[in-house]
Amino acid sequence: MKLRLALLSALAVAFCIAQAADQPKTASKSMSKPEIVKSETDWQKMLTPEQFQVTRMRGTERANGAAYEEFEKQGEGTYYCVCCGAELFTSKEKFHSGCGWPSFYDSSKAKGVLEKVDNSHGMRRIETVCKRCDAHLGHVFEGEGYKTPTDRRFCINGVALKFVPKGGDAPKLLEVSSAAVQQKKGEVAKEGGVEVKK
Repeated sequence: MKLRLALLSALAVAFCIAQAADQPKTASKSMSKPEIVKSETDWQKMLTPEQFQVTRMRGTERANGAAYEEFEKQGEGTYYCVCCGAELFTSKEKFHSGCGWPSFYDSSKAKGVLEKVDNSHGMRRIETVCKRCDAHLGHVFEGEGYKTPTDRRFCINGVALKFVPKGGDAPKLLEVSSAAVQQKKGEVAKEGGVEVKK
């Protein structure tokens, strides 16, 4: 009986270790909802059709397209989310991988990139999204042999990025406008004696 219990315990531990090893390195433990939540219609109003297709519908831009050509010409600077303005990457992590899409070996110090398991299209990959608004950015691949500090390749859609040259002004962060936030703003205004217009 003790042997059976020990074997079951060992199997349970092995299973837990295997499950933990299967998770992306930077995945959030509590896959919390993004700060910025908008309807498809609202996103369509503020994005180009290609940006919407890639970032909100989880699409992929054409390899070696105009966004990639532009990316290759960009110098020092920072890359922000085209949807909400969160910092994602910097030119320090940029490298030429030859894959036809913008490549970075690490996300920037802002840690605005979230990694999630993606089992779509019959493949198991790690999807990268903006942590703030859940915009689809691309995927991250490991162990491909690139001579970079991390041996990781963030393969990112260029249309999902807004580049700001070094010394330029960062884009304004899109304001959090969820129903809960709006309700709280209304409550605070009411307590302060301010009439809220609807």
